[in-house]
Amino acid sequence: MADTVRIEDAHARYKGLFSDLKKTSRDAQQTLHPQIYTDPDFLNVELQEVFQKEWLCVGRVDEVPNKGNYTTTKLLGEPLIVVRSDEDTIKVLSNICRHRCMQVASGSGKTRGFSCPYHAWRYDLEGQLINAPLMTAENFSLDEHRLKEIKSEIWQGFIYVNLDGNAEPLSPRLTELDKILTNYHTDEMIHHFVEEDIWDANWKALVENFMEGYHLSFVHPGTLRPITPTKQAKKLPDGPGFTAYAADYEDGYAARRYDHKDLTEEERNRSTLFCVFPSQVVSQSPHLLVYMAIQPLTVNQLKIRWSISVRDSEMIETEFDKLLTLWKQVNQEDKVKLEILQQNLTSMHADTGPLAQEDLEGTIKDFHRYLAKRLNA
Repeated sequence: MADTVRIEDAHARYKGLFSDLKKTSRDAQQTLHPQIYTDPDFLNVELQEVFQKEWLCVGRVDEVPNKGNYTTTKLLGEPLIVVRSDEDTIKVLSNICRHRCMQVASGSGKTRGFSCPYHAWRYDLEGQLINAPLMTAENFSLDEHRLKEIKSEIWQGFIYVNLDGNAEPLSPRLTELDKILTNYHTDEMIHHFVEEDIWDANWKALVENFMEGYHLSFVHPGTLRPITPTKQAKKLPDGPGFTAYAADYEDGYAARRYDHKDLTEEERNRSTLFCVFPSQVVSQSPHLLVYMAIQPLTVNQLKIRWSISVRDSEMIETEFDKLLTLWKQVNQEDKVKLEILQQNLTSMHADTGPLAQEDLEGTIKDFHRYLAKRLNA
């Protein structure tokens, strides 16, 4: 009972910090109160009101390309299996045995089914229990003990899950983003690399950082400034489930060599960055698709699963290592800044501040208004 009251109080306080956002013009919109990034009770509100109820990215479809291919992950503490159960179907199953709660799969690979390493209960690719050795209990039925299936959806080659199973379909919220991505053929990009990392920062700070062009020239002077300097940032249309901006290239950037026949001249000369709310951030360029699936571990720590897909498989042999090195350096530069920022947010002098114009930080304004809507603020 005490925990319930505590969460209700935190929700009221958190909601109060957003209460004036909808009344404020975008030009006058401020950064969020520092407490929103540092209060553990506020994170509990976000877990209940946002992460448990929203669509969260867990990977790409070509990570499980053929029947029997699977991968495992943990999302907000929930062990999951992503499996291609037949040639046309990808399922997300709970990785918890229905007997004594042992995980039935680990790592990734190809299999005919999943066998619990504790008591050898075996499940098929659909999650149906097909064998429970020596189980003679009265009224025991294999049919009644299948692995729980998690609500999932595929959009543009990404796999999403909804943990509480009650979310409305994701795709209708992203129709305007589909229009932005149409010529890139995002769903045809070739998955090649994935890695997980832990940063000592609040999850919202990373979403904000990835989704604004204001910092590009200053945090990344040797990596991104020569490619996509701050002066080239431009806000793109947004929608109920996303925000986006374009980072135009400086003359001569090599991405032009990976032209796709359907791309417009404008699309050939930029990276299109977008956030699928709440916590997936993506950079789509003519030659690369880079995304981060962000989840909070604590109010001061997050986990990212970040991945790179390529347009042309020939790139894997000729240029991928160079591109991977660049992205790892960019991530490290951001990580250093955000971990310092997280420490500073607890300062007695930390306060709200003005957000820059639409082309530089309009995406952050969209993100904050999305959070306010989720909180009914």
